[in-house]
Amino acid sequence: MSNTPLSDRTHLATELDTLDQAHCDRIASFVTAEVSEPRHTGQTNPCWHALRELGTELWLDTGDSDAAAEEYSAEFSALTTNNSLLNKEIQKGSYDELIEQAARLVNHLDQELQILELGMILNARHGLRLAQRFGGRVSVELHTALADDADASVLYGKRLFAICPEHFVIKVPHTPAGLVATRRLRALGIPVNHTLGFSARQNAFTARFSQASWVNVFMGRLDSYLSNHNLGTGALGSRVTLGSQSALRSIHEEAGTATWQIAASLRDAEQVQQIAGVDVITMPTAVAAEVRAEKPEWRRYDAADLPLAITASPGVDSSIAGLWATDRRLLDFAGEIDGIDCVDAEELQSRCHEAGFGSLFPYWTAGDREQIIKDGKIPDHQHWAHRIGLHEIGIDTLLTMAGLAAFAADQAALDQRISQQIGA
Repeated sequence: MSNTPLSDRTHLATELDTLDQAHCDRIASFVTAEVSEPRHTGQTNPCWHALRELGTELWLDTGDSDAAAEEYSAEFSALTTNNSLLNKEIQKGSYDELIEQAARLVNHLDQELQILELGMILNARHGLRLAQRFGGRVSVELHTALADDADASVLYGKRLFAICPEHFVIKVPHTPAGLVATRRLRALGIPVNHTLGFSARQNAFTARFSQASWVNVFMGRLDSYLSNHNLGTGALGSRVTLGSQSALRSIHEEAGTATWQIAASLRDAEQVQQIAGVDVITMPTAVAAEVRAEKPEWRRYDAADLPLAITASPGVDSSIAGLWATDRRLLDFAGEIDGIDCVDAEELQSRCHEAGFGSLFPYWTAGDREQIIKDGKIPDHQHWAHRIGLHEIGIDTLLTMAGLAAFAADQAALDQRISQQIGA
């Protein structure tokens, strides 16, 4: 789902064919030229040290370098950015001069492809600055226009990773094309943060089929969906996160694939405490500051220990409960298609429907997409409740599409800034 003009896949594929190796090398050289950030030296923090001892890797969820410096202690090892966070930095105007300089390298291209290339340059330069300052991994996200284009996602994923292979992780969204792209990038040894996950079943399928390096549960949005629509109370996001990690560990034991669980979209210190011991926590700087102030006593929770009461109608309640559970049949199905070498996005989606897992990748109509954009990050449950109750769509897939639409809106604002700077 994209709010940008980069939607004609045939046109985009034709244009991408014009990007020869010499052009890609020039772009990479430009991105890395004269980047020299002072290294941040974070001190050890006892609060975070105790959480690390439970086995949790700590990341910060921000693109703001100065804000990150306030919280990045020796226990942190990475930062995650996304289209929305990058857009906030671009709108400050600090990259306007860079856009004008980079425009000279791409002015021979079609206007739409110029914007796509300049977006990649900005993403890479900002990610490189973060990597140099903090010394850890940085997740850099693909343009939202590529969400349904596996070939283009692989092309740009390879180019981004090559710019800083010591630190860059490629973020790919949870769409059929995104799964195929993740699988192909991982086959090349490129680390992938497979993003916009909202359930154990999504993440288990991704781990089994695509062997992603990391998968996510956007905890805060799950909790908001539950509470905003009076569907229940309690720690839904935390329970789903722990359920997803349990599924990933079972897959690792059975299939040998190593996919790590990220707890994302955290809203407060309580959520951090509830998922202590999860593989990775990426938290906004405000949440990190809140945790430091509270200095909690860390302990591991089982999913069943977390308070949760569901008051939704029959059908919907089972869909909510299904968010933290994994169907054995789905894992067997994922294993079957994992053995097929050339599954493309369309075949993956159709095979899911044929096998009875159509709610994992619904066929969205134009009207559905318009409604999702209208709803915003947290979809209007009443509009979708009937289809959720019939298991035609899942709450997880609905939230994934809503999240992608929100990122696309911010990507469109970023693209508009680029257009203004180059006079397009």
